Amino acid sequence: MKLNFSIIIPVYNRPKEINELLESLTKQDFNNDFEVVIVEDGSTETSEKVIENYQSQLNINYFFKENSGAGASRNFGMQKASGNYFIILDSDVIVPPQYLTTVKNTLESNYTDAFGGPDAAHHSFTALQKAINYSMTSFLTTGGIRGKKKGVGKFQLRSFNLGISKKAFEITQGFSKMKTGEDIDLTFRLWENGFETQLITEAFVYHKRRSTIKQFFKQTYAFGTARPILNKKYPESAKLTFWFPSVFILGFDLSILLLFFRISELLDVYFFYFIILLLDSLFRTQKIKVAFLSVITSFTQFLGYGLGFLKSQFFRKK
Repeated sequence: MKLNFSIIIPVYNRPKEINELLESLTKQDFNNDFEVVIVEDGSTETSEKVIENYQSQLNINYFFKENSGAGASRNFGMQKASGNYFIILDSDVIVPPQYLTTVKNTLESNYTDAFGGPDAAHHSFTALQKAINYSMTSFLTTGGIRGKKKGVGKFQLRSFNLGISKKAFEITQGFSKMKTGEDIDLTFRLWENGFETQLITEAFVYHKRRSTIKQFFKQTYAFGTARPILNKKYPESAKLTFWFPSVFILGFDLSILLLFFRISELLDVYFFYFIILLLDSLFRTQKIKVAFLSVITSFTQFLGYGLGFLKSQFFRKK
């Protein structure tokens, strides 16, 4: 099958980010034509003028619609696209030059109807953004589930960087109405319909994620609230490891409480863990500021996800 790529990008009030993404797409070493479909999701600060600057360099189709969320906007873009294989990107990513070539070569040698790719920190990112990237990708914080494990058939997709064939989209109808966790939900429905997924390790993007601790907390809190909903919808997917962030936070609270009884051993364990995080981040990033911030962002990640998980697990309206 000849692959004809359509890149689908939902955007909401982020003209500066879409500018960086489009610029990176002009630098692809890809020899084939590809389409870019940008769906403006009811933005008050539109990207129209930015997009006009790239019309002569890229095959862009631009649509404006009422705000309905990223999932519905991705579906809208896939419905409008002309290609037979859709690549979904978040507006806050930068794509390295070899990205499309890597995806094409991998799918031609090992075809699956969906794929996911990991993320990395670009050299231009702030120290906080690099720290957030560390927290989201480190084996010490997430177990490497967001892009470090190879596997065909059972890789769970992430919406910031994924691909899906037109056939798979038409059968699954794309993303559900879930506001968070919709990419995992899509993965399960792909599997239910007999489609395979894979991780293309080399098809990474530079993902900015959030630029403040508060934004990062809100994002991880949303991730945590989504997981019990997914567990209920797909009971076979539930794992004890999903409880780890909540247990981590409750254990940390207990370690503080035990200090009043002059028991410090549990807090010592946490202190040792954070020292390991700091040293590992320093080794990986070579930046002492990023390393210290990685401790803060990792704790924020556990706190946000753990609290969101507990609230959704025990206080969600049935």
